[in-house]
Amino acid sequence: MSIKVGVSACVIGDKVRFDGGHKRSAFLMEDLAPFIDLVPVCPEVGIGLSVPRPTIRLLDRGETIGVRLVETKDSTADYTEKMVAFSQKKANQLADMDLCGYVVCAKSPTCGMERVKLYRENGYVASEKIGVGLYTKELMERMPWLPIEEDGRLHDPVLRENFVFRMFALKDFYDSMAEGISRRAIVEFHSRYKLVLMAHSPADYKSLGNFVANIAGHEINEFYLEYRTRFMRAISNHATRKNNTNVLMHLQGYFKRALDKKQKAELSDLIHAYRKGNMPLLAPLTLINHHLNQNPDPYLQQQSYLNPYPESLRLRYGL
Repeated sequence: MSIKVGVSACVIGDKVRFDGGHKRSAFLMEDLAPFIDLVPVCPEVGIGLSVPRPTIRLLDRGETIGVRLVETKDSTADYTEKMVAFSQKKANQLADMDLCGYVVCAKSPTCGMERVKLYRENGYVASEKIGVGLYTKELMERMPWLPIEEDGRLHDPVLRENFVFRMFALKDFYDSMAEGISRRAIVEFHSRYKLVLMAHSPADYKSLGNFVANIAGHEINEFYLEYRTRFMRAISNHATRKNNTNVLMHLQGYFKRALDKKQKAELSDLIHAYRKGNMPLLAPLTLINHHLNQNPDPYLQQQSYLNPYPESLRLRYGL
């Protein structure tokens, strides 16, 4: 499986930063490398800036002029129009490539996803305002379904797991439509992700279920686009311990006739140990997968919740 992932060029080790350096991500380039096909972009180099180059920043020039991308030491050197034009063109190109994720460089005035410093004319940071890099802003607006994450946030086990899971889910969605977008393909995909939706967003589990139930009343291509956005937005919510526990107990119910009293107690104890925070999610899931191997169930075996990505990534160890 090769998942196409966009990335800030400096994050893969390209020496394209303002100082001629890079911000290589070991997780991206080592752990994820066997599963991904990277599409690197440096928007600053893309508009013709040199390496090395003067530093640039976002400058808030008020409601009339707005936020501008300028050189730190010479605010008359304004690259806003060039960057916006480049970003719009590149985002349109990438939207046609079926990207399944994008890793951007944190704090960058072009690539940062959140908390990018936004300066005032007097040189101080506008602390009450939240800045977004101009390039990443275009990506987010053009592709609201696309999983986007900053390189630094990938050190957080919860954020890292959610981002990678969304990448694999979107890849699965595209692969499911490989023979053409159809109502059957969408319904079958949705069926595989019911437990996932229960864990990530019970409200979306219900609303998307109703949406899919009425698929026959929609034009299929319009339905596909709306479903993709709504589904990806739903799973961007982090699965809580409470919701995961509910799903685990739901899974437990499928084995009530297959397990003996001792096995039922063992599984129940593991689920409650997870609920209390004494065990990782992987513990009860491993036992459930074991029982599923011993007692096959066609519906459960297709559920992505049980095996959402390669086990070798070890992403559920810290959940």
